[in-house]
Amino acid sequence: MVPFLKAEPAPSVVSSQDGELLERWNSTQRLFSMNRCVHELVVEQARSAPDALAVASRNRNLNYKELDRLSSRLAHFLRQRGVGPEVCVGLLAARSLKMVVGALAIMKAGGAYVPLDPSYPRERIDFLLRDANVGIVLMHPQAAHVFSGGSESRQIESVKIDLRESALAEFSAEPPVNSATPQNLAYVIYTSGSTGQPKGVEITHANLLNLVFWHRETFGITASDRATLLSSPGFDASIWETWPYLAAGASLHLPGDSARLSPEALRDWIQEQAISISFAPTALAEPLVRLLWKRDATLRFLLTGADALHQRPAPDLPFRFINNYGPTECTVVATSGRVAPQGTEEGAPPIGCPIANTEAWILDENLQPVSIGQTGEIFISGAGIARGYRNRPDLTAERFFTCPLGNEAKGGKDRRVYRTGDLARFLPDGQIAFQGRADSQIKIRGHRIEPDEIAAALNRHPNVQASAVVAKNETGAESLSTADGNGLGEKRLVAYFVAVPGTSPQEPDLVRHLRAILPEFMIPSAFISIAALPLTAHGKIDRPALVAMESTRARPGEPEYIAPRTVVEERLAAILASLMSLERVSIHENFFLLGGHSLLGTQVIARIRDSFGVELPLRSLFDAPTVADLSAEIERLIVAKLESARAGGSR
Repeated sequence: MVPFLKAEPAPSVVSSQDGELLERWNSTQRLFSMNRCVHELVVEQARSAPDALAVASRNRNLNYKELDRLSSRLAHFLRQRGVGPEVCVGLLAARSLKMVVGALAIMKAGGAYVPLDPSYPRERIDFLLRDANVGIVLMHPQAAHVFSGGSESRQIESVKIDLRESALAEFSAEPPVNSATPQNLAYVIYTSGSTGQPKGVEITHANLLNLVFWHRETFGITASDRATLLSSPGFDASIWETWPYLAAGASLHLPGDSARLSPEALRDWIQEQAISISFAPTALAEPLVRLLWKRDATLRFLLTGADALHQRPAPDLPFRFINNYGPTECTVVATSGRVAPQGTEEGAPPIGCPIANTEAWILDENLQPVSIGQTGEIFISGAGIARGYRNRPDLTAERFFTCPLGNEAKGGKDRRVYRTGDLARFLPDGQIAFQGRADSQIKIRGHRIEPDEIAAALNRHPNVQASAVVAKNETGAESLSTADGNGLGEKRLVAYFVAVPGTSPQEPDLVRHLRAILPEFMIPSAFISIAALPLTAHGKIDRPALVAMESTRARPGEPEYIAPRTVVEERLAAILASLMSLERVSIHENFFLLGGHSLLGTQVIARIRDSFGVELPLRSLFDAPTVADLSAEIERLIVAKLESARAGGSR
């Protein structure tokens, strides 16, 4: 049995012992060897088992020797370009072998990598490059078009990652002498910012090492483990999915997008590939634990996190289901705990207990601990707390600060804490029940979003005078002030805007404007025109009042509903209406503006395959997001399939 962090049961009456209980629940000290850097642990694995599988994708595998040699040659190249400790290097690559090689090479050179998702708009990538002071970018060849021609790219050197040994043959295949220390930066990753611009979180090797060592110890990771890499590079879960396994000599396996985004396809792939441990974001994990699994499945742990978890696993699942919580500023994971099966406990699953060398404090507005069972704000202290925000000393001082916590008679001291903005309460057994947000920040499908950043981008439109963005559950319930995600249904973003007098901006134009600035997951699914933003007595936007206002969608002149004109349109509209719980779908409604997303899109593609017998890539839904356009593509494929069959029969 693998040891798992679990708080001791509390006595039935705890009011007089709250202080002692909090001390006990936060006693998670582990003596880890913190005098090395993460990439040195990977090099050790390459020395001890060079032929062991390191990273596997559909097209190519790399063993540890190949991973070490390729990343070392690239690291020497980066050293020659001046990369060393505290130097940030951009990594423009989707989830791939090249992404892993590039990240390892940057750390071997002593630098810190800045993950850049190729799906981000050019303007956002430009900002990240500028803010991180990046002088060189490693990129996947297929992402080169994203980087070409922009104002920032003319001053930044770009290098395509090449997995051929001959590409950098003039550089040594031996790892460079390590120049970084555990106190140096390992990576800088950007999250949504309330000021209208993303903010970079600076994570050191020491921060990352604590995550790596805790993960290896808690889940019993060995070289025989086969783990998944599902997350996109801009999501900090990809950090967690990579380094604990490579540092232990285990293998990483990258599924294709069709398997990565469909619960049924992912389950089948996990079982076919004999995966032993996997992470899946909450929106994907919840349907996964409702599926039937083989009794002899090799999966030992399914880890989840990123959103509030509502589902408990079926009692007969052959693996353990682990819920995790942690802001990016706390190096991915701050608390973790096993989720009890259905029927064994009531209420939403908790977020577990603090991980090794980490403390979770629930404080009131005066920064004093609240009683067990009372709601307060989560403050995290310990080894995973980031250095702060890049180039933002004001925001760093606001969110990271020293606070006197703990019983002075028993070792209490001033602790450097991170103020999460999340609300929670301690349960009697020491686990933590998540209660939502103390502000307007939200999470949608694993992405942490500041609505004010979207509003700031929308306000840059010449015909928008002011705006506000809120989250709404698909059930119709609003999730405004706390955005806690505790209601049922998928959340979607709704933008309320005040038009410049004399103008009438249309939704398609607003969407095009935002897509040039923000990533797809931050684009609202609805735009509502209002006369003025409602304000509270303190002059702040009254978000709950927004939904009660008379409003109209920004689509004047468009008919309410256009019925299907062909059999294909009729069947496709029925598929969309069924999957999105809608009464009907107009043939010109945009799938994504209705609240659709990639995970739901894979189900649409699967239904199309079953219904029409044609294979569509997920990309088709982005290129043809309406019933009318997608039906035309389906009809084209059906005709091509028939012509091919006729041609084959005539031979």
